[in-house]
Amino acid sequence: MILVTGAAGHIGNALIRYLVEKGEKVRAMVMPKEDTSCFSGIKVEVVRADITCPDTLEKVFQGVDYVYHLAGIVTLEIGRGKLLHRVNVGGTKNIIEACRKYRVKRLVYFSSVHAFVELKGEETLSEKAGFDYKKSVGKYAQSKAQASQLVQDAAKSGLDTVIVAPVGVIGPYDFKLSEMGQVLSDFYFRRLKILIRGAYDFVDVRDVARGAVLACKKGKTGESYILSGGRITIKRVVEVLARNTGIPVPRWTVPTWLAKLFAVFTPVYYFLLRQKPVLTLYSINTLNVKYKISDKKARQELGYVSRPIEESLTDTILWLKKNKWYNEKAKV
Repeated sequence: MILVTGAAGHIGNALIRYLVEKGEKVRAMVMPKEDTSCFSGIKVEVVRADITCPDTLEKVFQGVDYVYHLAGIVTLEIGRGKLLHRVNVGGTKNIIEACRKYRVKRLVYFSSVHAFVELKGEETLSEKAGFDYKKSVGKYAQSKAQASQLVQDAAKSGLDTVIVAPVGVIGPYDFKLSEMGQVLSDFYFRRLKILIRGAYDFVDVRDVARGAVLACKKGKTGESYILSGGRITIKRVVEVLARNTGIPVPRWTVPTWLAKLFAVFTPVYYFLLRQKPVLTLYSINTLNVKYKISDKKARQELGYVSRPIEESLTDTILWLKKNKWYNEKAKV
């Protein structure tokens, strides 16, 4: 039996589908009141529990051999530090303890490329950067770095663990609307009026799912693996979207300094729209980092591969068009 926590999320949903296609017996763990319509038509056992409440995990771990731990909070909002720590750090600690208690064969933890110690210059970021939450930038990155350190410490004390660290994730099955999914839907529904300068490394969610399974099968205990795709400018992203939809590219591109000025006031804007913050100081700074990201280790040790980002964007638009339920939700 394979357990996937955070199964209703973007990566979790793609991972569930991949595992089921491979004939695996999968248990999907979701929050007590979480919407599970994203599993419609998928042969998966759905269980409800909360990683911050250890007592709810007993029924979830019965008979489990492998665990993919994705459950957590992904947010760039200011003032969420305590929640991030309670869920991402405390919740991961509870999962580790449950894995020990129920003698799980291997724990695969989903970290983030942001959890690594960030580089300042035009160097290449790899797993050698390591995790040190005291040197991480932002509460989200700090929480993921601290959780990653807990997982590595668990490996040193006898639990078989491996870490995967995706870059920015795009692709289909984004039922909950991630930050990047919000950007794509904003373009699709003509709400994206301006562009900002910058570029980042993105990866297809389906490649992340496949990479995680490879890490479970081939990864070395205690090691981490970056799952990357390719660097692409925001301008190029929108050009690909425009080619696939016929929607024109926004005419105006604002300079970085002006985008940062806007970002000071956007929290109120996103709050009123009930949307996840997209244009934030953190996201703008991320789009303007100089270093490159390397997935050489995953490719060499796991046999990991990724598809062109343009293909991922095209497939995402096709998925948007086919999923009326998602489209209606994205309009809110």
